[in-house]
Amino acid sequence: MIRFVSALLLLVVIGLPAVSASEQRPNVVLFLVDDMGWMDSEPYGSKFYETPNMTRLSQQSMRFTNAYAVPLCSPTRASILTGQYSSRHGITSASGHQPPRPADFEYLPKTAKPNQKLRMPISKNYLDLEQYTLAEALRDAGYRTGHFGKWHLGLTAPHRPDKQGFETVWHCAPDPGPPSYFSPYGVFPDGKPTGRHHVGNITDGPEGEHITDRLTDEALKFIDAHQDEPFYLNLWHYSVHGPWQHKEAYTAEFAKKQDPRGEQKNPVMASMLRNVDESLGRILDKLDQLKLSENTLFIFYSDNGGNAHSWSSEDPKIQKINEKHPKYATIQSYRKWAGGEPPTNNAPLREGKGRIYEGGQRVPLMVRWPGHIQPGSTSDTIVGPIDVYPTILDAVKVKRNPEQVIDGESILPVLEQKGEMQRTAWFTWFPHLIPAVSVRQGDWKLIRRFEPHPKYPEVRELYNLKADIGETQNLAATHPDKVKALDALIDEFVKETGALYPQPNPAFNPRTTGGAPQRGPLHGLVPKFSKLTLVEGGARMEADGRSPFLGTAQVKHRGPVTLKLRVKSPQGGAGKVVWKTAVQEGFPKTGQTAEFTCKASPNWQEVEVALPVEGMSGIFRLYLPVSEGALEIGSIEFRSSKTNRPVRVWDFSKGNG
Repeated sequence: MIRFVSALLLLVVIGLPAVSASEQRPNVVLFLVDDMGWMDSEPYGSKFYETPNMTRLSQQSMRFTNAYAVPLCSPTRASILTGQYSSRHGITSASGHQPPRPADFEYLPKTAKPNQKLRMPISKNYLDLEQYTLAEALRDAGYRTGHFGKWHLGLTAPHRPDKQGFETVWHCAPDPGPPSYFSPYGVFPDGKPTGRHHVGNITDGPEGEHITDRLTDEALKFIDAHQDEPFYLNLWHYSVHGPWQHKEAYTAEFAKKQDPRGEQKNPVMASMLRNVDESLGRILDKLDQLKLSENTLFIFYSDNGGNAHSWSSEDPKIQKINEKHPKYATIQSYRKWAGGEPPTNNAPLREGKGRIYEGGQRVPLMVRWPGHIQPGSTSDTIVGPIDVYPTILDAVKVKRNPEQVIDGESILPVLEQKGEMQRTAWFTWFPHLIPAVSVRQGDWKLIRRFEPHPKYPEVRELYNLKADIGETQNLAATHPDKVKALDALIDEFVKETGALYPQPNPAFNPRTTGGAPQRGPLHGLVPKFSKLTLVEGGARMEADGRSPFLGTAQVKHRGPVTLKLRVKSPQGGAGKVVWKTAVQEGFPKTGQTAEFTCKASPNWQEVEVALPVEGMSGIFRLYLPVSEGALEIGSIEFRSSKTNRPVRVWDFSKGNG
């Protein structure tokens, strides 16, 4: 009897057709780096950073040269998981670490501060549970799903990754960056719990373990555990986001190196990128070892452009804690190795993270799928985070849930070189920091600001990115028809996605100057030992003590700037500008002063002063000759000495600072 059953089973097995790798459902790995810019790897042109595993992956992948993200992390992450533009899912800023707002919260307030012309939309700070996420779609199709690393899509338990389709999770605080890159993670070295930083299921490792390495360890365990069944691995690194805690042995090597391009020079960022590259190599090696590479769709991506302006942790609390613990000190270590350098440089792209220019939203994207994607290929197709969801479902042959609205489009035809995208335009909705919306169609890009900004006075900026990738020449005035056509596309996008478009503020009072207004006439310009009063056509400055001056910390620029003044000084006299850089504790007694003279005249005069700032500017003090009598100011303008672009402008002639 036993022989008969055994023989029958053998016949059944022999009769079954073998399941080939091509017939198995592919695994999916989404390797997401935080704050990694378009130029921050060797495959994309860096001559300073060393990323051999990214180079290795690029030789096996299709590399996209026109891949986009939202200029901040949370909107991009939400778009990846929903397939929707940020204007539709409502997460438009990086506020996922804040407590959830009530269900009846008005995301477009009925009023605003008196100094604001517009009522600006407010971002949601969690991913709605009503969304049918990518993880849920794959889980329901039989995939094992795991999330490891940064989340930043909800603080409280109902909005964490295990409630959004991920079966296995390893994450800590949903902050912009981790509480510490080195173990212990949930408790700082003084032994005191950090409260909300202990959110999640993070566990400490050996003292000094780096979280990039630990995340990789946990991800490798997940792959080992599910090697015999289809899996979706979400490996979302905290690196290279602040606080910039790095392996100093690596950093010391890069400190001896120079960029032949003369653009990138931060050894701290180079060190952290090497760490991420090692993580990538370990994941690729594991897939090779388990013979899973051939049947794995591998996506390498970044959540926004490189950070080209901020060099200290965004969380002041973490700054203070780190300063008290030299072993884990972020600020002192950063100053030691990088001085006043920003984390990275996105050149030839303009600006970086938090800005709607290309440096803020163009990012690296490489996709590998052996047998489907030609190794070493490139594509200039315009793609973005909303396309990840439909592409993965298309590749693994899972039908979309008809109740989930998806703005994105599958790029599988592009990956397999069997077709092109049907989308005619790409949109970026970013109503925060310097609020704007942009549209790209072909080589053309239009930026529409909701109101003039002191640094960006034009509300329409038009660029031909093929001819001007650095966005240096605004063509809006010479191509009005193109502006009109692209403007119409933006209007259609706003209507289609339900974007909360800024509206007039009924409480607006143009003469309001108190309370450090966000966009008032004196915003960021602080009178010291003096009075500054708005008058018709300008601002009147009077002495109110010894050494009267105007101070500002709002001129953020690396390198020399030129100060241009338009003043009316009946008495005339000598003036000066003194400054300190972002890394200096106080104002130097000598060396950082520029003097000038105002002529005695009842008429307006132009004064220009060269300010040879070295490093990132911190605070400027402008001493005007008002000790002997009042002076009128028409405008104060700081411009980059290198590009002549405005850095910060106060134009009092328009009642607008």
